[in-house]
Amino acid sequence: MVETKVWKIEAVEDSREAINEAAALLKQQQTVAFPTETVYGLGADATKEEAVDKIFQAKGRPSDNPLIVHVGNAGQIEKYVAEIPEIADKLLKAFTPGPLTLILKSNGTIANNVTAGLSTLGIRIPDHPVARMLLETCKLPVAAPSANKSGRPSPTSASHVYEDLNGRIAGLIDGGITGVGVESTVVDCTSEMPMILRPGGITKEQLEEVLGPVMVDPALAKEGEKPKSPGMKYTHYAPEAPLWLVEGDSAHLQAQIENCKSAGYKTGVIVSRETATEIEAENVKICGSHANLKEVAVHLYDTLRAFKKSDVDIILCETFSETGVGEAIMNRLNKAAVKKINQL
Repeated sequence: MVETKVWKIEAVEDSREAINEAAALLKQQQTVAFPTETVYGLGADATKEEAVDKIFQAKGRPSDNPLIVHVGNAGQIEKYVAEIPEIADKLLKAFTPGPLTLILKSNGTIANNVTAGLSTLGIRIPDHPVARMLLETCKLPVAAPSANKSGRPSPTSASHVYEDLNGRIAGLIDGGITGVGVESTVVDCTSEMPMILRPGGITKEQLEEVLGPVMVDPALAKEGEKPKSPGMKYTHYAPEAPLWLVEGDSAHLQAQIENCKSAGYKTGVIVSRETATEIEAENVKICGSHANLKEVAVHLYDTLRAFKKSDVDIILCETFSETGVGEAIMNRLNKAAVKKINQL
C-alpha cells in the first residue's frame, strides 16, 4: 500500500502547484491518475519499464496488453514513431487534440512493456486542460490506460478512481467529470487502408469524411480473432453484478424483468429515458436518451458502477443503435455482458 495524494482542481489557472507536484511524481517513476476528455487515465513515464510496471501492478492488468501513450502536441509524436504517414497526418490535423489514438510504427524509444512487444505504438493528444498542462509540465510521453482495476468499468470521475485504486497509486488529480465518457477511437495507420481497432469518441462516419473508406477490425465482430489494440484483448467494463443485455422492445424487457423477479433475483435495470416510462421495475437507472447517444456515452460507466453486488443479483440493460457513437456504446456493453437475450 502507498499513500495516494489527491489534488482537487477547481480552476485550471489555479492548479500550477498541484500540476508541478504530479509532474514531479511522474519524473520519479511513480503513477499518477489524471482526467482526460474521455475517461481518467493512470499515467507513468512511457520510456521507463519499471515505471510502466507499476501501472500493471496497480490495475492488476495483464502485461501483454498494450498501453496508449499520451503526449502534449503533434511535434512530440515524431520523437517516438518511425514515420507519420499521410493518413495519420490528416487525422492529426482534423481530430487532435481529441479522443483519437493513432497506431503508428514505433522507433523503439518507448518501453517494450508499453507496446507489449509489438512493432507499433498507440499514441494520442488528449483534449483536456489538466491533462495537457500535466504533459507539458512533465515533458514526458505518458503511458496511460484507464485508471481502474482491470475488468471494471472505466472511471469518468475521480471518485471512481479513488474507489478502485486508493492506496495503489501515488497520486490522483481530481479534475471533475470527464466529457466524452467512452475511450478514444483507435485507428491503425500502418497500412494503406486505415482500420478502426476500437470504436470510441470519434465515429467511423467522422473518420470517413476526412479519409474516405475506413475498415473495421474483424476482431470487433469475430470471436477468436487476435486484437491489436489496447482495451480489446480481455474482458472489460464489467459491473459488480452480472450484466444481461436485452434486445428488443420495452414489452420484451418487461417480460425479462418479470422472469427475473419470479426466479427470486434482485434485479437492477439500465435503460434510456424513453424506455423508463414504458416499464415497471423497482431499481431503475437512466443512462440517457435514444435521441442523444452522446449523453448515453457520458453516463454509461457511471451507471454500470451504480449497481453494487450487495444490492442486486443481476443487471438488465437495453441495447442501443450502433450508429455514430452508439457503436462504441454497444462495443463496451457487449464486452461487459455475460449474457444476451434476443427478442424472437
